Amino acid sequence: MSRTGTPSHRREKLPYFIELWHATGSAAVERVLARALNAQLAREIFKAAKDEHPERRVTLRKGSRIVADSSD
Repeated sequence: MSRTGTPSHRREKLPYFIELWHATGSAAVERVLARALNAQLAREIFKAAKDEHPERRVTLRKGSRIVADSSD
């Protein structure tokens, strides 16, 4: 179990991360907005996050690879 009470094996099966970057322009992620099981769901969450935070950088990542970036 993790500290959040979620079994760690369940968390590891969510390979996609939607991340919100710091507004100050620093090269650091402020927080993970969501995790997703598949690419289709991850893309929809990414689109919604871009709409919610139009002035901020949002990325969609799978592992260490950035799949989509709102700053592009």
